[in-house]
Amino acid sequence: MNAERARLATLWLWGAVTLSLLSWYAVGYPWLICVLAALPLLAPLPGLVHGRRHTYAWATLFAAPYLIFTITELLANHDARWVASLSLMLIFAWFCAMVLYLRASRAQRG
Repeated sequence: MNAERARLATLWLWGAVTLSLLSWYAVGYPWLICVLAALPLLAPLPGLVHGRRHTYAWATLFAAPYLIFTITELLANHDARWVASLSLMLIFAWFCAMVLYLRASRAQRG
């Protein structure tokens, strides 16, 4: 996969992850909590859009708390399993897309 395709996949998945966090409202989470959970995702957005490798590197770590939250909810909250499964898959795909971008952009540079 080339770097540009990985960057576009990362941006698309960023949007999907954001929407999936907002969809927790459908299983009973307060709207304000859903918005507050999605707000930190705005931090890496400028660097992701511009393809800054440094942002992609730290944004992979940024995905970890979201992975932990969705795994916990998947196991503990029966009513939220469908949205937790969706969020988990999207967050993991977002993580993988960022790693692919880092690998592909390194290959282009050197």
